[in-house]
Amino acid sequence: MKPVRVLLADDQALLREGLATMLSVEEDIEVVGQVANGEEAARFAAENDVDVVLMDVQMPVLDGIRATQRIMEFNRRVGSKGSKVIILTTFERDDYLFDALSAGASGFLLKNTDPDDVVAAIHTVADGYALLAPEVTLRVIERFARESSGALESSGGHSRPPARTTVNTRAGDDAQHLRSSRLDLLTNREREVLQGMAKGLSNAELASALFLSEATVKTHVSNLLSKIQVRDRVQAVVFAYECGLILPGDRE
Repeated sequence: MKPVRVLLADDQALLREGLATMLSVEEDIEVVGQVANGEEAARFAAENDVDVVLMDVQMPVLDGIRATQRIMEFNRRVGSKGSKVIILTTFERDDYLFDALSAGASGFLLKNTDPDDVVAAIHTVADGYALLAPEVTLRVIERFARESSGALESSGGHSRPPARTTVNTRAGDDAQHLRSSRLDLLTNREREVLQGMAKGLSNAELASALFLSEATVKTHVSNLLSKIQVRDRVQAVVFAYECGLILPGDRE
């Protein structure tokens, strides 16, 4: 199989070298470049065959968020899937997280992430899926819940025409029925895995909690994504919230 081609973008040379050394032992990953700022990252990704960019946020010349935007704009302009971006940052900040997702990043990890999880994230994103650090997954869901709740409250006034309210209510009922029918397709074990994902557990943590191997957990994740017809773990977590499998703030 063709190795995943990775670009490292970080203004700290020591960190870049450490990541390069860590990834060099992986036979199916090839580090094709190292750059020190977002401007260089966007240019390198446009001029070379890069599958995944490990992108820092705070860099000179151009920060990682804007560099991600440029890479995504280039992909759209040339009509190519192009490079995927994983934000790898020291800072567990909500503005970085949501700005990165809005810019088109496929992953968000912290620099204290276990090396094996970084490797797994590279493969996950290269395969076309999205991935968030367990520490930040719940924050995405809680924000989604707040925005959904706010939208619902703002639509509850008497100024809206009754006919339109009826149509929207019916559409919402249909969507909920569709989610419920997809949820019914899951086995009990797949539901447990989905609930664990929604609580921010990694595959390794799920394996430990459910007394399964990581390979088995990955199989369950793949199967449930297919059954509920979502693209990645982030969408699966949103699905779990919408179905009531997990409530915002439920960490136990």
